[in-house]
Amino acid sequence: MSPVIRKHADVVAILHAPEAWSNQVSSHLNVPNGMDAPEHTRYRKLIEPFFDAQTLHRFEPVLKQLVTRLFRDLPEEFHVESELAYPFALQAQCAFMGWPRELEAALLQWIQRQKKASAAGDRETMRQLAAEFSQLMVAEFNRARSGEYPGDSVTSRLVHLSIEGEPLSDEYLVSIVRNWTVGELGTIANAVTAIVNFLQANNVVRKQLQQATEHIDHAVDEILRFNAPLASNRRRAVCPMHMRGQAVEADTVVTLDWGAANTDPEVFEQPHQFRWDRDPRDNLLYGAGIHVCPGAPLARLELRVFTQALLSHKTRSPAHASP
Repeated sequence: MSPVIRKHADVVAILHAPEAWSNQVSSHLNVPNGMDAPEHTRYRKLIEPFFDAQTLHRFEPVLKQLVTRLFRDLPEEFHVESELAYPFALQAQCAFMGWPRELEAALLQWIQRQKKASAAGDRETMRQLAAEFSQLMVAEFNRARSGEYPGDSVTSRLVHLSIEGEPLSDEYLVSIVRNWTVGELGTIANAVTAIVNFLQANNVVRKQLQQATEHIDHAVDEILRFNAPLASNRRRAVCPMHMRGQAVEADTVVTLDWGAANTDPEVFEQPHQFRWDRDPRDNLLYGAGIHVCPGAPLARLELRVFTQALLSHKTRSPAHASP
């Protein structure tokens, strides 16, 4: 079983030592998350412009429109995860990519099947699902190449990426989008669920934010610090080393437990309590080091716009609050 790294200091040390801890922990292509420098650096530079201020500024009014529509159509009683969190995550992702609304249903069905297969450890079904996802994405890439997408859409920009003059293959493009879609949909949905449940149970913080919405980003980061939307990541030891007096052999794969690190009592006093006075530099919500989440600006925008709408929405008690 993979050793689990739970202490905040140990996780931070690993994140800031990419020369000692490799991100290449899988046999599957993972662009750029599963790459090490210098390859990681080249591909990271390719994708960072997709999350720049100009792109997000252009996306923000679209995001606000879909959030307004989502809350307007929300029933009096609702299930947080299935009727709010996942619909928001799916709609936001499709809108960001410029994909048609019809793709939302196919992606939702795909996610549900993947979660079931993953929980059952059904590798054959997961392999088939990976192939199905590739087919879905390649179809959209081809539509973009044929001019069916606006030239400034994220998908159109993606299909024109190149490295040293050579266009990226569909395999590499699918890997990039898999990180943005497969990884982020579940993470954003988990984050939304945590925010809704927390604000439903903590009326004081809710009222504080209604009166000072400029602090939403800070509050959301603190809520998600102790309600980790992403459970873990892995790293592989490049060489033999010692951690806390224990020998670690080369090629040992360790699991970084984000939830445990972000609630380490040696760093966070009363770690499971919401506090305004935390040092944001200690929060590992988006990771740290060269592999810090490139999509953090997009995630923060999505969660800010969602939370603003939630705060202004007529208070309703979910029919079923997710744990």
